[in-house]
Amino acid sequence: MSNKALLIELLTEELPPKALQRLGEAFAATIEADLNKLGLLAEGYQSRHFATPRRLAILINEVPEQAPEQDFVEKLMPAKVGLDAAGNATPALTKRLEAKGLAHLSVADLSRESDGKQDFLIARGKAPGAVLKNRIQEVVEHCISQLPIPKVMRYQLADRQTTVRFVRPAHRLVVLHGDEILPVQALGLSAGRITEGHRFMGAKTISLNNAEEYEQRLADEGMVIADFERRQAMINEQLQSLAGSLNTTLGTDPEVDALLNEVTALVEHPTVYVGQFDRKFLDVPQECLILTMRLNQKYFPLFDKESGKLDHRFLIVSNMRLDDPKNIIEGNERVVRPRLADAEFFFDTDKKTSQNERVAQLANVVYHNKLGSQLQRTERVQRLAALIAEQLGADKQLAERAAYLAKADLTSLMVGEFPELQGVMASYYAAGEQETDDVCQALAHQYDVRFNIAPSKAGITALILFVAERVETLVGIWGIGSIPTGERDPYGLRRAALGIISAYEWLEQANLDGISAAQLDLPAVLAKSVTLFDATSHINPNTAAEVYEFILERYRNQLQADHSKAVIDAVLAANPPLDQIPERIVAIEAFSKLDEAESLAAANKRISNLLRRSEDEVAKFDEALLQDEAEKNLFTTLQAVEPQAIACFNHKDFTGGMSLMATVRPAVDGFFNDVMVMTEDAAIRANRLALLQRLHNTMNFIADISRLA
Repeated sequence: MSNKALLIELLTEELPPKALQRLGEAFAATIEADLNKLGLLAEGYQSRHFATPRRLAILINEVPEQAPEQDFVEKLMPAKVGLDAAGNATPALTKRLEAKGLAHLSVADLSRESDGKQDFLIARGKAPGAVLKNRIQEVVEHCISQLPIPKVMRYQLADRQTTVRFVRPAHRLVVLHGDEILPVQALGLSAGRITEGHRFMGAKTISLNNAEEYEQRLADEGMVIADFERRQAMINEQLQSLAGSLNTTLGTDPEVDALLNEVTALVEHPTVYVGQFDRKFLDVPQECLILTMRLNQKYFPLFDKESGKLDHRFLIVSNMRLDDPKNIIEGNERVVRPRLADAEFFFDTDKKTSQNERVAQLANVVYHNKLGSQLQRTERVQRLAALIAEQLGADKQLAERAAYLAKADLTSLMVGEFPELQGVMASYYAAGEQETDDVCQALAHQYDVRFNIAPSKAGITALILFVAERVETLVGIWGIGSIPTGERDPYGLRRAALGIISAYEWLEQANLDGISAAQLDLPAVLAKSVTLFDATSHINPNTAAEVYEFILERYRNQLQADHSKAVIDAVLAANPPLDQIPERIVAIEAFSKLDEAESLAAANKRISNLLRRSEDEVAKFDEALLQDEAEKNLFTTLQAVEPQAIACFNHKDFTGGMSLMATVRPAVDGFFNDVMVMTEDAAIRANRLALLQRLHNTMNFIADISRLA
């Protein structure tokens, strides 16, 4: 059987741009996987997938007409059912063989195999390979059913009776194996060989002679660059070239790549042009202009290479290549002008209302129907900010002021139009009223996913607001029962927890004089937050402890990328302060590599089990009740080690403390080898349990090392 190229293309109305790349990849991957299962891919084959605003396609260069013969093993039925007393086939076996297409086999062709309970009749042999022409229908149907469609449409076919469900109305289907059209029907379409070119340039339709010429003829005659990645590279090359020629850059924020992906999904033949707007709009905060250009118009703002400030020019990715693009450029400039004028109007109008007035207006803005207004929320965050400032020895007045102004911009026109600018606009409006740089910085960074500003004492006010806002959110939302489940986390509690962890990491890395992560007592802040909610909120009284455990779980997930599960479990089981977790992890990792670690971890686990089963028997330890040399030796060792271990713990010398624990191994091994803990004498038993309780506490100052067993 000869191998030929296989082309499958589905032409549709414009596909959702943010989903296009994923749809194209899934379309190709499913078809390729199904053909592979059928043995319909030649050894060393190569495949290409294509995705444009109006098409999904795959081209595979080596696909046989029929797969090679396949070995098959068919488990038919129990032998006692398939054979009569004389060993002949029963009617049941005959029907089964016919149903499986194996009617040509006799009983002599079958083998018997036991599954441990009974004998089964097994058919073995060679089966003809799958025929592409016969199986391609199911492959295409399966592919269409498996596409990750974000939102399905219903539409009627031309007969006005048949309803089809798909991401967008489909117009053509191409299925070519070499030069042959394969018989496929899907979405009310019959496969053919005609594809479509660009909507406005090149040939409207192209009749393909064979599958191999697909990409080249689309480009040459249809003015369509079908390959998503190639189209994206073309756009990026033009963007970078034009930006460089204007002594500007595209910027470095992640939105640039996201926009590049989106515009790649909007055009079939990309050409980049330069537009510009009136320089007077540069008096508006640049974030407003950037957002409206990127979000609403899909333009690429440009930034001065030296200053990094927004330039008055921008780049347009057009779907048309014209010798004279004047109309395209002027049309886009006309479109963007009113958008920028709106931003200018919002900004100028917002500045006429003071921040204090805006804070008062928050009383009319509902935060949550169980948690009150945004003003009540602001008051809670203020009190938390004051507590955190006291813990860190920071400026309490600045922290309270930042918390007071944090949500003021929610009533502004600008944030009403662009919710993405929350915090950013609060910072601009605060700066306009001569608030301190510390306060303005805090407002600008309050919605960051991670706290990651330049390390300095000037950033402490921002950190305080960042933590206070997240604590209030976690306690309030968790306390009313809106706990994340599975993938659902509508209030972003996981993100809030990770944000708090990042604040601790920042404090550790910033290394500021007089301020450390150890001063930030998160359990105390969580407990205080619970008391700040009105009684009508009915906050669960266990919320503080549950939220802290939730934050530890988020930390666990973050740590698993770099550390073993056993070490993380050991440390987190001790419910440590967040600031101590990294150092404890290092100490336990070092301890786990010692020769003594395995034995001590096993002993610790044994002690835990003994204490759990005998919880009611543990008494006050009495040295006079010690009898065996091994338990006396353990007590003597413990007496020597215990104060040193406490000193190491108090000085946060966790590695030293764990090294010290390794020295008790001989005494612990001797105790368990020579002493029966659960002796019949109740007093002796209780005393030995008390000794083990003391040992257990000392061994587990830093982590529950039984988790290493």
